[in-house]
Amino acid sequence: MEYHFSIAWFVAGFVVTCLGGLFMKYHQWVADNFGGGIGSYDRYKLAALITVALGLIFMVNLHSVLLYWIFSGLFSGIANQ
Repeated sequence: MEYHFSIAWFVAGFVVTCLGGLFMKYHQWVADNFGGGIGSYDRYKLAALITVALGLIFMVNLHSVLLYWIFSGLFSGIANQ
C-alpha cells in the first residue's frame, strides 16, 4: 500500500489535535467536574496527550497505513493476492 495525502483527513486531524490541546489545557477543570478530582488529573492529562498524538497521526494520514500493516499481518493467509 502506498501513502496518499488527503486534505479531508488533514482537516479532521487538525480539529482532533486542537480539541486535544484544549483538553490538555483544561484537564484539571474537566477532572474536577467530570472525574474524581485531583486523583485523576494524570489520567486526564494522559488521555489528552493520546488525543493529540492521534490527531497528528490523522493529520498526516498514517492511520490507514498502520491499519493496513496490522490487518495484512493478521489476515495475510486468507487474502487473495
